Amino acid sequence: MYYDYLIVGAGPYGAIFAHEALKCNKKCLVIDKRDHIGGNIYTEQVEGINVHKYGAHIFHTNDKEIWDYVNRFATFNRYTNSPIANFKGEIYNLPFNMNTFHRLWGVSDPAEAEEKIASQCLECVAPQNLEEQALSLVGRDIYEKLIKGYTEKQWGRDCKDLPAFIIKRLPVRFTWDNNYFNDQYQGIPVGGYTQIVEKLLDGSEVRLNTDYFAHRDYFDSVAPKTIYTGMLDEFFNFQFGPLEYRTLHFDTEIVDKPNFQGNAVVNYTDKETPFTRIIEHKHFEFGEQPKTVVTREYSKEYRAGDEPYYPVNDQKNSQRYISYKELAEKEKNVIFGGRLAEYKYYDMWQIFRNALDAVRKELNQTPAG
Repeated sequence: MYYDYLIVGAGPYGAIFAHEALKCNKKCLVIDKRDHIGGNIYTEQVEGINVHKYGAHIFHTNDKEIWDYVNRFATFNRYTNSPIANFKGEIYNLPFNMNTFHRLWGVSDPAEAEEKIASQCLECVAPQNLEEQALSLVGRDIYEKLIKGYTEKQWGRDCKDLPAFIIKRLPVRFTWDNNYFNDQYQGIPVGGYTQIVEKLLDGSEVRLNTDYFAHRDYFDSVAPKTIYTGMLDEFFNFQFGPLEYRTLHFDTEIVDKPNFQGNAVVNYTDKETPFTRIIEHKHFEFGEQPKTVVTREYSKEYRAGDEPYYPVNDQKNSQRYISYKELAEKEKNVIFGGRLAEYKYYDMWQIFRNALDAVRKELNQTPAG
């Protein structure tokens, strides 16, 4: 065996593990079937703009250790996520706040807004589907204009056919603050995310365009332990059936003007508009380039060969995942980590935290300080 660890996946989870293991003089081989490192946080320069190739990624956290950790590898700007919603040409602020309520009803008093929402809320002790859940939380107007169409496009199903737990809560704020996140730390790395993963992988051997499953016997022989960040069901040859996902299609274009929409993220919440949102990448870093790059994002059903994005955590898939997880727990020489290996949607900071915790446990380390 030539390495201490084989790491399948050159995204942030695998890169953090490799970085920390290297500091303990462990030798890692990192492989990835894509032609680049970084996983879904990969950014590439187009017209001098750092384009988020796999959708918008905003780093936000309340975990100071993780914020300090990621700041070792890049300088973060002061970007604040303040998306807006476009419903048939009507513009609303997200999350739902006093700006939203003033646009909807002309109210400027928080008490009036609370009263308006309460008057529209569905009295439902045990919502049976997403529509009932949303109506019980925010009422008819917000649901019809800002939730229903967007959600049905995102999941490809009628809201009445979606489980209620998808929106256990909805952010309703009776302030004029347009900051989507309440986390203490938030920003975008100046120069994009790829540099972070490059620095994390510095010193480790990395092989791209390399499919673990195409040469599994060989790769299983090169190290006594594997860090696996790919699809959990694929690792076990889909023996309980495939875990279902929603996937995304991105339509990116260069626009010969300095400003296309005036905001990094605009959600299109009517069902008739085929895409869910438009991302204008330069606004993540307050760019002043003469041209701009925009991406229209479409949600669709996952098919084999697509990139899996959002797990479909309904009862069938949740039960299927439990069966796979039981198999994973019996694999003493494999550590499963990341959104695909755990069949769970994670914010970025959670991936950093989980990877750091996993490698510390593996190497019997304790946090510094």
